[in-house]
Amino acid sequence: MSWLIYGATGYTGALIAREAVARGERPILAGRNAASVEALARELQCEWRAFDLTAPDLSGVELVLHCAGPFIHTSKPMVRACLDAGVHYVDITGEIAVFESVMRRNDEAVQRGITLLPGAGFDVVPTDCLAAMLKQRLPDANELWLAFHSSKDGTSRGTMKTIIEGLGLGGAIRRDGKITVVPLLYDVREIPFSCGPRIAMTIPWGDVSTAYHTTGIPNIRVYKSMPPRMIARLRRFGWLLRFARLGPVRRFLQRRATRDAR
Repeated sequence: MSWLIYGATGYTGALIAREAVARGERPILAGRNAASVEALARELQCEWRAFDLTAPDLSGVELVLHCAGPFIHTSKPMVRACLDAGVHYVDITGEIAVFESVMRRNDEAVQRGITLLPGAGFDVVPTDCLAAMLKQRLPDANELWLAFHSSKDGTSRGTMKTIIEGLGLGGAIRRDGKITVVPLLYDVREIPFSCGPRIAMTIPWGDVSTAYHTTGIPNIRVYKSMPPRMIARLRRFGWLLRFARLGPVRRFLQRRATRDAR
């Protein structure tokens, strides 16, 4: 199969490209920056292409692995291009809005014999598998709470840019089958993780979208452990995040994220 990685020079895209080559694959590497893509392609001895999403070059490609975020901006044009070209689409998003957008095109994809598979990365795969297992054991469940804890917090440039896009939008849960916007600190509680009890808060994680489609459970929340001092700061200064909705502020933060990742 001829397949293409778009966003191949990003943090995750490059990891995938190197792992694919190590396994004997030869994906086509693609992205917007010709010099960066060519350098990686020469290193891995792969074919390469440079294009932006106003004119995707999918000639001779059977599948696109889309790794260029923030996906809220990049997914729609790539999905459209894949449907038009008859190319399968896979991405690594964790964004609720992107899951919902892609799923709305399901019928069109089925009619064209095309697979649209958002969220094939880490974000929702393990938690959705856990949700499916819980549903099997508790078939009458009508509420699902997923929570996770990490002792280390590392964030790639792409993930940071995605987080910035969502600043000021608040949180999200699923209530009675519908995604509902809630305040950032909608619910804060102590959760008994395997490493011990930790304070956690609801976050607008991708499972708010996907776990509903996986399980049919109509009420879903996702929690992430946070240091108590971080939660205290959010309670005190969280109102400032509304300014991140302003275009100039968001663009400034995006530039900082790009610069700090270099």
